[in-house]
Amino acid sequence: MLYLHGVPTSSDDWVWFLERTGGLAPDLPGFGRSGKPGYLKYTIEEYASFVERFLDMVEVERVRMLVHDWGAVGLAFAQIHPERVERLVVTNAVPFLPGYRWHRTARMWRTPILGELVMGATSRRAMRRSTAPASATPGPLPEEWIDSVMAHFDQGTQRAILRLYRSSPSEVLAKAGEQLSSLEMPSLVLWGMQDPYIPERFAHEYAQALPGSELVELDGAGHWWWLDKPEAIGRVCDFLTAV
Repeated sequence: MLYLHGVPTSSDDWVWFLERTGGLAPDLPGFGRSGKPGYLKYTIEEYASFVERFLDMVEVERVRMLVHDWGAVGLAFAQIHPERVERLVVTNAVPFLPGYRWHRTARMWRTPILGELVMGATSRRAMRRSTAPASATPGPLPEEWIDSVMAHFDQGTQRAILRLYRSSPSEVLAKAGEQLSSLEMPSLVLWGMQDPYIPERFAHEYAQALPGSELVELDGAGHWWWLDKPEAIGRVCDFLTAV
């Protein structure tokens, strides 16, 4: 199993999943406990290359992969090496599809100077307030989640986020998914339908783009849906571990 996290989190997202399935959950470059070098551009292409080099390093030839949010970079890897992906779960992932418009916070990050100011002003309180809408459960996200994010939200992570978003306008996202229809492995698109960042229509568009896919809509769940609906973790793990 290979679990790929998004922004602004880390492999800590996958503790409950790993307890059930085992597997690999790297911190992507620029996040969590991984290196955060200033020479990287933090592009989709660099992250796809990282996934390939990481799997080669740990000597894993084939994976069953789950991508969430910016973990969608795993889809770029899968389109280059479909023979290395046995099963695929796409869940509330950045749309590598036409027609996506970045959400308000991302638009600020993409704006020079303003993005740096917003990053510099991201305190624990600001993180709690800005991410609260991502939960379908009333109130802010759990304090343990906030703790995990803020523990690694240093200058290196902030730089990685700004570069990643600024290198990814809508046309780049659409181009990154041009070969999704070539991914014929069994696929599950599981989506928290109360996601303030990615409209629910992209769940359907991912399901249409992936020829071997099944769509599961999670009502009453937000962007990090497993925090709202932990019982749905079993649905994902059963799919990933199916013979």
